[in-house]
Formats: sequence, C-alpha cells, structure tokens
Amino acid sequence: MPRTVSIAAIMADSGVAFGTSGARGLVTAMTDEVCFAYVCGFLQHMADIDQFTRGRAVAIAGDLRPSTPRILAACAAAIRHMGGQVAYCGFVPSPAVAAYGFVQGIPSLMVTGSHIPDDRNGIKFNRADGEVLKPDELAMRAQTVTLPDLFDGAGMLARPDDCGALIDVATPYAARYVDFFGTEALRGVKLGIYEHSAVGRDVLARILEELGAEVVRLGRSEKFIPVDTEAVRPEDQALALAWARELGLDAIFSADGDSDRPLLADETGAWMRGDVLGTLCAQALGIEAVATPISCNSAVELSGAFAAVRRTRIGSPFVIEAMNALLADFGSVCGYEANGGFLLATPVQSERGTLAALPTRDAVLPMVAVLAAARRQDMTLRALQARLPARYTFSDRLQNYPTAQSQVLLARLQEGAREDVLARTSAMFGELVGKATAFDTTDGLRMTFDQGDIIHLRPSGNAPELRCYTESATPERAATLGGEVLEMIRKS
Repeated sequence: MPRTVSIAAIMADSGVAFGTSGARGLVTAMTDEVCFAYVCGFLQHMADIDQFTRGRAVAIAGDLRPSTPRILAACAAAIRHMGGQVAYCGFVPSPAVAAYGFVQGIPSLMVTGSHIPDDRNGIKFNRADGEVLKPDELAMRAQTVTLPDLFDGAGMLARPDDCGALIDVATPYAARYVDFFGTEALRGVKLGIYEHSAVGRDVLARILEELGAEVVRLGRSEKFIPVDTEAVRPEDQALALAWARELGLDAIFSADGDSDRPLLADETGAWMRGDVLGTLCAQALGIEAVATPISCNSAVELSGAFAAVRRTRIGSPFVIEAMNALLADFGSVCGYEANGGFLLATPVQSERGTLAALPTRDAVLPMVAVLAAARRQDMTLRALQARLPARYTFSDRLQNYPTAQSQVLLARLQEGAREDVLARTSAMFGELVGKATAFDTTDGLRMTFDQGDIIHLRPSGNAPELRCYTESATPERAATLGGEVLEMIRKS
C-alpha cells in the first residue's frame, strides 16, 4: 500500500542528513526508499517554483563508489514516479551534469559522497538555474511525499529501474575549456594526472590532451580512494613528490571523488592550497569581485588585485549568495572555496571568445587557467605562486570530537564584550601567537594575533570534528601552529 511520509520524519528515522549540499549518510542507511523519497521531495519543490512539470527531463549522474549504481537506479525510479523523464548522463564530474542541466533548463542531481569514504554516499541536487540554496533546503525538508508500494521490507526496490540511454555530457564539458583556452594553450607542457578513483579522470585527460599537453596517467585505482583536497593524505603527498622528481613533470592534476574540487601540484610535486589556486585563477581570468569563505587565505585581499572581496560562511550556498549580491555592482564575479572549488558567476571574455558562467564548484577551470597563465608568462607554477603576498594556510581537525563539545569551547571563548573575547583568546593562545587583536564570528571563531598569525576554529558541519585553520608567513609556521593548537585543545 502507498504511504505518505514527511521528509523531516525520514531524516529523523534514517539518520541520513538532508541539507543544502544534498543528502549524505551511511550507505546502509541510504536505502532505495530513502533516496526515492528525497528525490520526490526535491521534485515537488521544483514543481512549486515552476522548474519541474510532468514530462520534463531531470539529468542524473554519479561517481565511482560501489553503491552509486544502485542509488542512481532508485533516483531514476523516483523521477519516473513523479512523471519526469530521466536524462542519464552516466559517470561524469558533478560540474558536467550541472552544466548540462543549466544549459537545458532542467533540474539535475549527482549521486556522490564527494571526498568522504565509500561506506557513505550522497545525492547532490541542482535547480534548473543553479545550486540549491538555503531557502530551497528548507522547502525540501518541509515536503510530504507519497511513496508507492515498490519496496521490500529492507526498503529496497523489488525491481530496480534501468537509468536509460546514455547522454554524452563529457564532450560539451571538455569543449567548454578547449574552445576558450585553445589547442595550443598547454603545448610543450608535460603533465601527470593522479587518476585514483576520481570520476573525472578520463575527461580531464581528454581536456589536457586537447589543450596540447603531454599527459602521463598515474595511480589509477578501481577501488574507491577518499581524496580530500583540503586534507591531502600523507601517502598522496609522497606520491606527488616522487612522480615530479622521477618523471620531470611540469604539474600534476587531480580532483576529489566527484571531480568538482581541484588538486594541483607544482613542478616540485607540492600540492597547492585550494584557496591560493582560487586567487590565482581569479587573477588569470581578470575577475573584478570575489566571494570566498572566511576560512580562506588572506592573500586575496593583500594582493590588491580585486575591486571587492566578500567574505562568507563556509559552503558553496553562502558563496553563491555573496556572488549574487556582488553582481549588482561588478561586471565580472567569481567565488572559490578553501577546497579549491571555483564558481564562475559571470561570463569571461578573451580574444578566443566567451567562457560561459558556471555557478557551481568546478575543478578543471582553476587548474587549467592557472597553468595556462604561467605558461604565457614563461613561469613555473611555483614562481607564479610566489608573486602573491607571503601568506600560507594549513588546515587540520580533531576527529571524534563531539559537535556539542566544540560549541561549548567556542561559546566560552566568545562570551562577553569585545575586550573580554580578546583577553580570553590572548590568555589561551598567547604563548603560541602573542596578543589577540581582532576576531571574526562569521563562521566559527577566527582570531588574528599581533605576530601576524591567524587561528580559526569551527565545528564540522557533517562530522564530529573540530576544524582548525591556521595562517602565517611561512608554510612551516602555519603547519606547526595548527598542530600546536589542536594539541592544546585536545589536552584541555
């Protein structure tokens, strides 16, 4: 028998978090029934805002986790149940399926857990005109859906749907970059691609080869590897250093699981920070105004390269909201995050033509734009990076640190008037960094000290972890400080 249930109730019962970035949870909790319900809730909201009607297509794609094909089938079943048509895009990067949806004017979704281990997965939703934002999230959570009698006692489809005929979205996604930068943009450059289990590994190789580069494929894995572009694993750091040394590479390209966050190493094999890459990309594209989270490197302001820099809470929805606000005053606007994901709010012009806006995280654009800029100036990536003000960031985390405990810590530090907060943070961290001179509570607590160091503490939004971001004048100092801060908190 069909049954009616609220999305809020499914969230509570399943433990699968449903927010602006989509639904994420343990694979065992993401049953076909849960995934089906979330897609129905999403499409009901799209219908409410006139972005979905019966007979309209919905684009779907997925990453390379073992659980992704099953969840894709459940999503396809939900789309058909809602009267829609499935536009199946296969296993491609998140920005590729999003770009297809934006061009076609249809909603889209990506089955991916991004960079988290493959015992978890997720579904990321996109409107027909951009990513879902906070108001969309609230509206989707408030939906009540009617589930058909298609599931067994374990919440699995008795007869999983076929996703249908494959639509080629990789070709227009590749053409986006080749047409803009040109087939000679990377001629004479030798590049490694750390493929691991990134869903974009093949299309990335195609793009770089069509741009004229010599490509060496490295580290391909048929087992899912959770590559986090903000917290690169020691083994991946060692691999890049060895490959650069042994193969004479000019750079190494990679990305996370769904290939919307870049990972670029310079000619020495040192992985570049995503926020530094974002600043360099914005410079290379001649962008006027930038939106970026409060956790990102302050070189973006110190460079003096931009007419405006708007700081936001962490998360692409907040970056998008800030970009939209900047559009009223500036002709070219972009955003980027510490993970390197680059969002282009406006078209960019060059002598070759126009690069269309893509207001969702993208991994290809920042890597290609920055390397092409270095090549035009006959510089290495390391030399190009050295032109920025000497500010270096480091991020780490305390795992298995309850969110409630993080909140208690930050509440204690922020209690009272401004002078009280400065005195309290100076007392806690003074032996490491001197006297606190300023603080920012946009997202967590970001503290600036008189010796030039920055400490930023923030509870993770999707795990029991306390994130710590540190910034200093040298990479060694930023890393050392990050370790010292976390050890101090661990012992407190």
